[in-house]
Amino acid sequence: MLAVTMGDGNGVGPEIILNAFQKGELSGESYAVVGDYSVLSHCNDLLGLHVLLHRMSSLEDLADGALNIYDMNLLRADQITPGQIDRDVAAASREYVAEATRLALDNKFTALVTLPVNKEAIRLSDPQFTGHTELIAGICGQSNYTMMLASEKLTVTHVSTHVSMEQSIKNVKKDRVYNVVKLTSDALSRFQDAPRIAVAGLNAHAGEGGAFGRQEIDEIAPAVEAANANGMCAFGPIPPDTVFLRAYKGEFDAVVCMYHDQGHIPMKLLDFEGGVNVTLGLDVVRTSVDHGTAFDIAYKGIASTGSLAAAFDYAKKIQNRD
Repeated sequence: MLAVTMGDGNGVGPEIILNAFQKGELSGESYAVVGDYSVLSHCNDLLGLHVLLHRMSSLEDLADGALNIYDMNLLRADQITPGQIDRDVAAASREYVAEATRLALDNKFTALVTLPVNKEAIRLSDPQFTGHTELIAGICGQSNYTMMLASEKLTVTHVSTHVSMEQSIKNVKKDRVYNVVKLTSDALSRFQDAPRIAVAGLNAHAGEGGAFGRQEIDEIAPAVEAANANGMCAFGPIPPDTVFLRAYKGEFDAVVCMYHDQGHIPMKLLDFEGGVNVTLGLDVVRTSVDHGTAFDIAYKGIASTGSLAAAFDYAKKIQNRD
């Protein structure tokens, strides 16, 4: 059974779940929403969606034809203020993810599909919070992981994500680059043979022979060599101003990026609504929508369900399940 976490109750998460269920986009797999029944019921009534909701008495209590909700009972409907940052609502969104992760580690869920939380709001109660990925990794007790953004148009993974540019440059080390190439290759190998992994350079023109920096020579190229020596199909370092076009045209199956925006910008340009955020290297499978809480359109019933549908389908795919 998959877990779908509700996300921030003041954002678009609740309406996206309700609308995706109503449109039949969450199918072919048993799943439960980990969140607050009161919030989903409130959103359901407010938008006049008439989705049949079922508050589960246990994880085995699945009702056919209804949206099954594992009720955390953390919020009341009157605490919801659509589009607003709220400490308690955000803290609840963090706990949905934490509880779903703990249940997955206990083999109650086979994968997590997460809706967006608001980092700024969560930091009002958890100042150290940096994101879903780091929270889940901490609960799993693991440090060798990475973020992958995947779609039919482009797939990227990251050497570093939610850190400063200064720190991201320091993170470009041979061992870390090699590990991300391996995580990427292992993930794609679940459903294709010999995936071709491009590795982007850090500096302009991939350093141009050391003229603009030595990271490509000292760290990235040795990682690519090590990956190929260990049976992977890796290329690089390739100048970042051309590597994404080459991947988009089909020359590569994924691009390993050196920092957050190097991968996110081309991905969101090419497929903002169809992108899926996948965490690689953890004890639990986790996919996520590739968008934020969209406070500006929350509870208006206009948020796209496309990324949730894609994340749900990818969670099934990455487990080699239809």
